[in-house]
Amino acid sequence: MAKLNPHRVPMSRQKPQERRRNFDEVALGYSPSEAIAEATRCIQCPKPQCVPGCPAGIDIPGFMLAIKEEDPGRAVRVLKDRNNLPGVCGRVCPQETQCEIRCVVGKKGAPIAIGALERYAADWELAHGLMNAQVAPPTGKGVAVVGSGPAGLTAAADLARLGHRVSLYEALHLPGGVLVYGIPQFRLPKEIVAAEVDYIRSLGVEVRTDWVVGRTVTVDEVLSSGADALFVATGAGLPMFLGAPGENLVGIFSANEFLTRINLMKAYLFPEYDTPVVRGQKVVVVGGGNVAMDAARSALRLGGEVTLVYRRSEAEMPARCEEMEHAREEGIAFCTLSNPIRFIGDDSGCLTAVECQEMELGEPDESGRRRPLLREGHTFTLEVDTVVIALGTTSNPLLPSATPGLATSKRGTVDADEVGKTSKLWVWAAGDVVSGAATVISAIGQAKRAAKDIDEFLKTV
Repeated sequence: MAKLNPHRVPMSRQKPQERRRNFDEVALGYSPSEAIAEATRCIQCPKPQCVPGCPAGIDIPGFMLAIKEEDPGRAVRVLKDRNNLPGVCGRVCPQETQCEIRCVVGKKGAPIAIGALERYAADWELAHGLMNAQVAPPTGKGVAVVGSGPAGLTAAADLARLGHRVSLYEALHLPGGVLVYGIPQFRLPKEIVAAEVDYIRSLGVEVRTDWVVGRTVTVDEVLSSGADALFVATGAGLPMFLGAPGENLVGIFSANEFLTRINLMKAYLFPEYDTPVVRGQKVVVVGGGNVAMDAARSALRLGGEVTLVYRRSEAEMPARCEEMEHAREEGIAFCTLSNPIRFIGDDSGCLTAVECQEMELGEPDESGRRRPLLREGHTFTLEVDTVVIALGTTSNPLLPSATPGLATSKRGTVDADEVGKTSKLWVWAAGDVVSGAATVISAIGQAKRAAKDIDEFLKTV
């Protein structure tokens, strides 16, 4: 038996000094030989621990073996049996805390690069043409899916493959939800999302853009127009703010608005697209999650000098370690144990500075992280012209408030059980609109359970 290689095959990346001035993808992917070498490290456990760590339940050893045996087409088929968005998930899922952390190989070395290999298989399909999926004969039943983010796309694809007629409603002009408006091009290229959407269209899903369900049309109107069931996957797109004095000054943005202008309105292609977006010279991004990293790295690429302000220490940051590493390599300053308490403007109402409170860490709170406490009398001021608030999001109240009989929680999320059933007959929900802001793969896993339950329901009506 060959000796196990404890070292992961590294993936090539753009150099920091080059990528900090472009929006091209940072990670460059595996070559065929690199992918085969990495897949060969998988020991094909008889009881793989990685699979239970994947919310979508992908047969990870199965697609690894296909890559090892130089059959990427088979790898794609194995992946798409459980996940309709492998090109997306291979790039943005936190595999290090889900499937990879359970990898047996990781006990004696680096775990298998599951995400990088998933990306490799998906990119192979993109280069060689979308593969056909088996679709069951038409059932005559129709399902409306509201929202085209990861949960909506997943449910739409699963239900279409089961033979149901699916209409997908998207409020914006492009399908993809947070995948297109929230995640920057350098981390998830729009071409990848478009290819995944094309695959879902190929299953027979009708995609209707510029439809705001709850405003353009109501849930009840959709149900009465021929849908036998409706799935809500509108995500969590309502930004949260600090509530600090001066937060309405010109030059302060939510991360949602800032990233949407860059991603969906193509400011990353400037000057080809002269998109109205702030190009701050001295930028502060408030927050420590992946969205904060995305906003900071985007502001940097637009020419700003960027400081990330976070109230806890770096050890408590919820962002992926990889994203933090990339941000630091690109020159973003980390100002931890600090929290903005006041925004200062000039006579014209434009932002000029932010006053911050120094913090220290106390005992862990309900999140398991050490609670940030004020250091009384310790403040400092940063001169800035732009601030981006990236403190998280909540679900948009538009659809629930316009839907009689649809119960919501105190947080504004839609109430749904473990298979997505809501309080309203014929309506299911899953993803961030139920759980609050979470990961792409978590939304996919929830959507798959809901789609299965919808299918079982449709067999009875």
